[in-house]
Amino acid sequence: MLTKIGEKFTDIFQRNMPDAYVFALILTLITAILAFFWVDVSAIKILQSWYDGFWTLLEFGMQMVLLIITGYSIALSPLVNKGIDRLTNFIKTPTQVYFFSIVIGNLLSMVSYGWIVIAAVFARELALRVKGVNYPFLIACVYFSNNSWVTGLSSSIPLLLNTENNYMIEAGILTGTIPTSYTLGSYLNIAMIILYVVVTPLLMLLLIPKNGKVKEIDDMLSSKNKGKEQTIAQEADDLKLPQKVLSDQLNNSFILQLVVAILGFAYIIYHFSTKGFSLNLNIMIFIFLVLGLVLHKTPIRYSISMKRASVNVSGILFQFPFYAGIMGIMTFTGLGEQLAGLIASVATIDTYPFFAYLLGGIVNFAIPSGGGE
Repeated sequence: MLTKIGEKFTDIFQRNMPDAYVFALILTLITAILAFFWVDVSAIKILQSWYDGFWTLLEFGMQMVLLIITGYSIALSPLVNKGIDRLTNFIKTPTQVYFFSIVIGNLLSMVSYGWIVIAAVFARELALRVKGVNYPFLIACVYFSNNSWVTGLSSSIPLLLNTENNYMIEAGILTGTIPTSYTLGSYLNIAMIILYVVVTPLLMLLLIPKNGKVKEIDDMLSSKNKGKEQTIAQEADDLKLPQKVLSDQLNNSFILQLVVAILGFAYIIYHFSTKGFSLNLNIMIFIFLVLGLVLHKTPIRYSISMKRASVNVSGILFQFPFYAGIMGIMTFTGLGEQLAGLIASVATIDTYPFFAYLLGGIVNFAIPSGGGE
């Protein structure tokens, strides 16, 4: 029965769910119309608010881009690939594949949501080696495991709240930073971590499709996609010139990159020794960046890894300004204040978390957010 329900919902979403960018456009129009008719502001005020808001998330958007690609770059390193190869040797059955893909995906996502690529590569390798794995269900397992990122070290909103001079402070919404001990270190967040690591793998095992033909990875790959992708090291070697030249020596210099990495580690030690376990967006990005320098060894290899990682950030680069524009209309026209007043009129101190949770769930269908709503 669960399989049939899942297939039905899959069909509904494929038919009716547009691209995230389309949602951004539709929400822009809805927000503008609400501001015009409900708050009774002029059209030019709405346009001005939209334009002014467009640029308010540039710093935050860049931080999101760097957080993703620096984490993704680590996932592409040779050390991580060797670890994946070793782990796959101990997993022999489809049930084990599903279980460990979820567990490892949960744990990795808690470090960085960019690290979900490690879980994805791990699951793909297992699907290639273990017969009988239902590949669409395995994809769902890996995707589901990425939800745990919001409880972990790259959770954007807790890190943003602890970042000095963030846009919420500059807008006057907050008077100062909020330490991560109050957010990531809260009992609620710790309980959610336990739920993700212990309960969700067991839940997904109960949802394993029992009937129907199993769609394995080999059934879904075209012949041109069954070959191995060129490694970063191979691509770096291909870029070398036939003769010995200075540019190649600098591009492939381990010493040059190592010296910069040592300087980076020196600052990381200084940061935590003077500020305690204080995490924010900037220090997390910096840690990932320095780790990437060490794991990829040479400048050219690190550059190639960052180029490959960057293909995943196009949505942030051009959609975030639209989200910021929506936020501008909400903030500068008074629409946000009106909506907040409406929620406050029906919520109490005890029910407000529920309404915030419900609102977040609705907004996340249109805008991917770790709490930005």
